[in-house]
Amino acid sequence: MQYRKDKKGNELSVLGYGCMRFTKKGNRIDIDKAEKEILSAFQAGVNYYDTAYIYPGSEAALGEILERNGIREKVNIATKLPQYLIRDGKGIDKYFNEELSRLHTDYIDYYLMHHLTDVDMWEKLKAVGILDWIRAKKESGQIRNIGFSYHGNTDNFVTILNDYDWDFCQVQYNYLDEVTQAGVSGVKAAAEKGIPVVIMEPLRGGKLVNMLPAKAKKLFAEDAHGWSPAEWAFRWLYNQPEVTVVLSGMNSVEMVEENVRTASDMKTGDLTEQDFELLEQVKTAIRENEKVGCTGCRYCMPCPKGVDIPGTFACYNMMYIENKREGRFQFAQTVGLTKEPAFATQCIGCGKCEQHCPQSIPIREKLKEADKALRPLPYKVGIGVARKFMFRKRKEK
Repeated sequence: MQYRKDKKGNELSVLGYGCMRFTKKGNRIDIDKAEKEILSAFQAGVNYYDTAYIYPGSEAALGEILERNGIREKVNIATKLPQYLIRDGKGIDKYFNEELSRLHTDYIDYYLMHHLTDVDMWEKLKAVGILDWIRAKKESGQIRNIGFSYHGNTDNFVTILNDYDWDFCQVQYNYLDEVTQAGVSGVKAAAEKGIPVVIMEPLRGGKLVNMLPAKAKKLFAEDAHGWSPAEWAFRWLYNQPEVTVVLSGMNSVEMVEENVRTASDMKTGDLTEQDFELLEQVKTAIRENEKVGCTGCRYCMPCPKGVDIPGTFACYNMMYIENKREGRFQFAQTVGLTKEPAFATQCIGCGKCEQHCPQSIPIREKLKEADKALRPLPYKVGIGVARKFMFRKRKEK
């Protein structure tokens, strides 16, 4: 196993164990199976285990396994404050203490503000006293490192990143998400500040393995390396010095062994020009069903009316690269539920964006198409209701 250092010089395994997808037996986690998988990873050198309050049964299962095998002190636990459930300062301690109990521990190595999608979510936490709370917990040793996990656009990510002296951050990032979510710009911005970056969804929830088009699978299968699609995705990440830990939701010993093998021999800068060319061919094959040829360069931004043009197009394309439900879900997270509206319907047709687009995309026309596809009436109503609830609650504070 290889290791990369955090801000304090602690060595973290480049492969982290994502504990969201433990196998279920009926309605409960199959604890015996999960134990075998975790111990297999531990024995191979994996020392970073990621869970969260809202992963059903995950914290309790992880805590039981680590305690039963006497390895709590030999690993790093990462878990998360469910900030979306917080209404006042008392709620912070309530959830944190419950997590300590579930995990059979009296401290958390890496604690995250969970699922921030907008600057306003961070501001809400500050308003109920999160900064003083973090300071107290770090001074007491109950929290050793503080960070946040993120699912919004690049601009909001960088704003949150610069607003506090974070110890680490966690983002969705893979070879298809270079210009969406925090993206490569966000990952590099964190690295420039010396902030370790933990990667989630390296395989897009398995889609970069199970849902690859036949042409992409053929390209991988015919390559001389003999790497699996999952191995290509991990190697692309490990190749980048800005990446500290890559999480994988491993639910078989075989999967643990394959991922450990990749994490043990791949080093920064190992990929060749030919390797990157192959990945570009794979991405082209994946994107053959795209509706808009947007590269996410952001030359069209900022829109004078606040429309998130590249974000809207990325989600529109996702509807046809993956599936409609996923595209609409991503749209709600990254565009629909930001504090300041960023919908295509705000476009006034000024055309400034089209003057700067290197791909000569008819942006005004495509925005209308995208909005119609992304926000059919039920979704439009749902996003509207969610916005009223989220931002009314925040104003009440």
